[in-house]
Amino acid sequence: MTKDVELAARNGHGNGTGATAGEAYYPPPGHGGDVDVDDDGKHRRTGTVWTASAHIITAVIGSGVLSLAWATAQLGWVVGPVTLMLFAGITYYTSSLLADCYRTGDQVTGKRNYTYMDAVASYLSRWQVLTCGVFQYVNLVGTAIGYTITASISAAAINKANCYHKNGREADCGVYDSMYMVVFGAGQIFFSQVPNFHDLWWLSFLAAIMSFTYASIAVGLSLAQVISGPTGKTSLTGTEVGVDVTSAEKIWLAFQALGDIAFAYSYSMILIEIQDTVKCPPAENKTMKKATMLGVSTTTAFYMLCGCLGYAAFGNGAKGNILTGFGFYEPYWLIDFANVCIVVHLVGAYQVFCQPIFAAVETYAAWRWPNAGFITREHPVSAGKKVRFSLNMFRLTWRTAFVIVSTVLAILMPFFNDILGFLGAIGFWPLTVYFPVEMYIRQRRIQKYTSRWVALQTLSFLCFLVSLAAAVGSIEGVTESLKHYVPFKTKS
Repeated sequence: MTKDVELAARNGHGNGTGATAGEAYYPPPGHGGDVDVDDDGKHRRTGTVWTASAHIITAVIGSGVLSLAWATAQLGWVVGPVTLMLFAGITYYTSSLLADCYRTGDQVTGKRNYTYMDAVASYLSRWQVLTCGVFQYVNLVGTAIGYTITASISAAAINKANCYHKNGREADCGVYDSMYMVVFGAGQIFFSQVPNFHDLWWLSFLAAIMSFTYASIAVGLSLAQVISGPTGKTSLTGTEVGVDVTSAEKIWLAFQALGDIAFAYSYSMILIEIQDTVKCPPAENKTMKKATMLGVSTTTAFYMLCGCLGYAAFGNGAKGNILTGFGFYEPYWLIDFANVCIVVHLVGAYQVFCQPIFAAVETYAAWRWPNAGFITREHPVSAGKKVRFSLNMFRLTWRTAFVIVSTVLAILMPFFNDILGFLGAIGFWPLTVYFPVEMYIRQRRIQKYTSRWVALQTLSFLCFLVSLAAAVGSIEGVTESLKHYVPFKTKS
């Protein structure tokens, strides 16, 4: 199958073939001389449990892990760890439900759903599809902005760590974040030209290694602080009213902490896209459930260590970002290395979350204007005998514009914890819980008011309340931050 046809057919959009938008278009195997293709005529998928796990870990262990010590400080020794375990359990359960929705009908031969929205369209109503699209793509765009903010803070922290080591801890080592955001955005313009998810496996593996590395460094430094001292004051209920915060602040910050934890587990909006990289046989849902178990259990272990050890080390005064808030000053070279790992990881994570956006826009454009050469034509480019790639002018133009806009928005909204909490809040309930539960009910034909239906709806409603509380808390945090904010003058 030629690249022009593949682009037009991606996500099930036909090109004069009788398939309409939202329906699957399966070209005949071997079309265009290709022989190594899957049942839908696309190049054969080669993903495994390990590649899918790498994508999940890259998506999940992100900037959210760095705020867990702060989140645990707001909730305390009891509610903090329990909340982490509850979110892990809910994420795994609902992700398993979602994995069963990759194919409609039979799990081996049924029609493939290439995106989250395709899966929703196969089971639910049109208004639910539109609602899903709004939540999914707003969350994906927001995550791109959040990762740009986090990467810039980590890059700036390298400069600050060296400054503190050279001039002492009382020195004024603040630096403006904007320059680092621009550099990160410039790098993303280059990586954004990778055509699709399937070609990003190497970047996900590298990013996953980086995430393990910096999370391990944070755990090791926290453990060393706990052993050597001094440590901060901790309590069963977290920050103390009248000592650390006011009663109103306690409520708002606890709600925001819930949003931060929700964000730390958010990857459901790209689960179907990850599953679409997995080979069959075995059935993709079986592979994805194993990858989800491996990914979520691994990240939860790191989260418990980062959250609990970070809280034990710094107590109720734990910083919002454990590696850039300078709870640690020495060894400065190790902190530098950890922050380099964060930046490298977020380069990959940014792409993992943005590729579904790129695919959706390019698929619609190819379906809407199938004869426009600017949109569909691939231009082969060679740089020597070994380096060959194709250039698409629409892909180059629109992806570059997207990165520039997301970078500018990050410069305008550089509030780390508040943004993470809000993104977690608006994405957790609809994308992680509501749509997977509703599709499972429709798929299994569960009758209303049966015990299973009541249990699923109760889970969905409770998660809705958590998301609502987290959203309110995060909006309050953004409002407070805006009172002291000067555009383009934010310092780390």
